[in-house]
Amino acid sequence: MTYEAVIGLEVHVQVKTESKMFSRSATGYGRPPNTLTDPVVLALPGALPVMNLEALDQIIRTGLLLGCTIAPVCRWDRKNYFYPDSPKNYQISQYDQPICLGGAVEIELPGSARNIMGEHKRIPLTRIHLEEDVGKLNHGAADSLVDFNRAGTPLMEIVSEPALHGADEAFAYLTALRTVIVYGGISDCDMEKGQLRCDANISIRPAGTSSLGTKVELKNLNSISFVRDGIAHEIRRQRAVVESGGTVVQETRDYDGQTGASQSLRSKEQAHDYRYFPDPDLMPVKVDEDWKARLRATCPELPFDKQRRFMEAYRLPYTVTSVLIPDLELSNYFEEAARSGARPQAAANWIVNDLQRELGAARISLSESKVRPAHIAALVGLIESGAILGHAAKEVFAEMFANGDAPEAIVDRKGLRTNTDAGELERWCREAIASNPKSEADFKAGKDSALNAFKGPVMRAAKGKADPKAVDATLRRLLGQ
Repeated sequence: MTYEAVIGLEVHVQVKTESKMFSRSATGYGRPPNTLTDPVVLALPGALPVMNLEALDQIIRTGLLLGCTIAPVCRWDRKNYFYPDSPKNYQISQYDQPICLGGAVEIELPGSARNIMGEHKRIPLTRIHLEEDVGKLNHGAADSLVDFNRAGTPLMEIVSEPALHGADEAFAYLTALRTVIVYGGISDCDMEKGQLRCDANISIRPAGTSSLGTKVELKNLNSISFVRDGIAHEIRRQRAVVESGGTVVQETRDYDGQTGASQSLRSKEQAHDYRYFPDPDLMPVKVDEDWKARLRATCPELPFDKQRRFMEAYRLPYTVTSVLIPDLELSNYFEEAARSGARPQAAANWIVNDLQRELGAARISLSESKVRPAHIAALVGLIESGAILGHAAKEVFAEMFANGDAPEAIVDRKGLRTNTDAGELERWCREAIASNPKSEADFKAGKDSALNAFKGPVMRAAKGKADPKAVDATLRRLLGQ
């Protein structure tokens, strides 16, 4: 029997704010343990929460980017559970009145052709709600220590519908969602820092049926690649269970990305296990049209919309836009170079190939590079005007990357300008023809490749500074073609 996988993802994203969700304590990563705390974070008696307006702005902005319905009123609830990483023994979250409902994430389906934009699909969302993050347990050989620095950090939970049907689709979904969130300035989504975390709910069913099977939640998916690998592993495991006559049990499993294996953690909780009830210390939030309009004006162009625009307006190939678009800083860098007058295709090639290669070799970020968009535009202009040749342009770029000098200054300092003196070029061409009568006869007899025999001597005479197009045209003219 053929089985179909049905997957829904719960993505937790730390919202980029200076302070925590319900206190003035600062947010941050890599600080000494338990230094980003205060009475509210530690749930000391008498400490009361106060909402972070910036976190509310960020989740509404996310909802607008993803086409969600923004609830006119949302409410805060207490999600009760007892675990060492939760100092209050409950988490302030949103249960039946979240701030964002519906919406969708546009993905490009896996298997699309490499040179054209492939088929796209919209993965519907159930909801996005805002809550506070918990602390972090650090497990040692003999003990476990709790660090509450992360506790109270604003955390979005983005819940998809069970509309994904394979590990590669889940990978495409997470990649697209992460790019939208980074574009919006909502989070840096660094999974190594815990800023983006993902749980996957996976079930299988006979192909062609519509009822959902028993789902298994997979945790500890701490990279987008591990999400893909973990889902593929769980689909295989469930198929093996069913095909051997067994029954899939609803549970939470831990996936180890290093070994590619999973193990059962616990039976899956239901909503009633958390005993949700309204938080008595926080008032409901009313979101009016003016609030939404203010944030809508700050929403950036969506990544796939930008990719379509780059391909149409700048005539960039799909392969080049696929490098530029996922990196907001890089795509903005390209547009600045194009606005500076560079031919877009040429500028994009220098950025995607040469600049990216040098940044990787130097292990520096784009913001640290001495090569600015204006440098790229000027270099492209020198090439397009015939002032320098391709091999000279490579030399100019290398020095420009090293010291940040303007390309014009490097060209003049190193004497790299193309020799365009027509009289001198004609003299070199005549000398090359006179010294090779056999190739002259071959060319006049119709052997076009014989022309190449003259080009080497001409370029040597010009010390590599003659324009190849001018050399070709001059030789053909002198040979009577």
